[in-house]
Amino acid sequence: MGEGGGFQLGTVGALSLSVVSSVSIVICNKALMSSLGFKFATTLTSWHLLVTFCSLHVALWIKLFEHKPFDQKAVMGFGILNGISIGLLNLSLGFNSVGFYQMTKLAIIPCTVFLETAFLGKKFSRSIQLSLSILLLGVGIATVTDLQLNLLGSVLSLLAIITTCIAQIMTNTIQKKFKVSSTQLLYQSSPYQALTLFVSGPFLDGLLTNQNVFAFNYTPQVLVFIVFSCLISVSVNFSTFLVIGKTSPVTYQVLGHLKTCLVLTFGYVLLHDPFSWRNIFGILVAIVGMVLYSYLCTIEGQQRAREASAQMLQVKNNESDPLIRAEAGAGHKY
Repeated sequence: MGEGGGFQLGTVGALSLSVVSSVSIVICNKALMSSLGFKFATTLTSWHLLVTFCSLHVALWIKLFEHKPFDQKAVMGFGILNGISIGLLNLSLGFNSVGFYQMTKLAIIPCTVFLETAFLGKKFSRSIQLSLSILLLGVGIATVTDLQLNLLGSVLSLLAIITTCIAQIMTNTIQKKFKVSSTQLLYQSSPYQALTLFVSGPFLDGLLTNQNVFAFNYTPQVLVFIVFSCLISVSVNFSTFLVIGKTSPVTYQVLGHLKTCLVLTFGYVLLHDPFSWRNIFGILVAIVGMVLYSYLCTIEGQQRAREASAQMLQVKNNESDPLIRAEAGAGHKY
């Protein structure tokens, strides 16, 4: 009960931190990019990761967590892949309509389910698959409007989906395989992510905006919002690794769609963004899917825990039964 209760509390805390920090950074970045004209998303993400690494280095220095080196090739490959996936998602948004970009994000869940089923042997029940379908339908209704296709944009979207899925699956598997915490993995991989985006960011942003990030007019207001964005990003990056490590890549994507619904709602309430009955209906359908997914995951988790406890009890009973031990001993004589 103690371990289970601690895990549940830790998971709820990670999920809450992820939602609050992600919605906050979206609102902050929307003000920065839409109102102040700073549209250099990839370069900004590299600064986020650099600030995250520096913050974790300070945390390590004051001994808030322990450094645990492990396979450097795995860390480097993982960090670079994460950086590439972020860059490809930004390119996908730049070369596609907003509606097609939203479809790209929706495709991440089924792709993750396929990869985990095909290569990791993970099983998703029909009920879980149904709840995910309801969720995706709701988010699709709420967010997907125009669907303009082009070859380059479609290729970029496909690459973004594949790299994002693999990176998020690796976030979970690396933590389990090498027995490292989310903080330890983020600390070691963030420099590679930051370097990948710092090198490619100005080029990609220039391609998408036809502006030079280094020639931008950095007013005090812009600098304040950049600082806020970087500080919030520490919490976003930390909670991302924490949620994926504690739950699964699919659960993290479900949480991401919850954030989308919240951002739409806050955008309407705080920023007076346009909002229609279609948005409201889509959000309600998505919430039904999320609630159903959460309920089914809880039920299936409890069932697995009961089955594991029953198996452990069976093993203990077999080991403590003298008759079984005597028969086992007699069996060895033949």
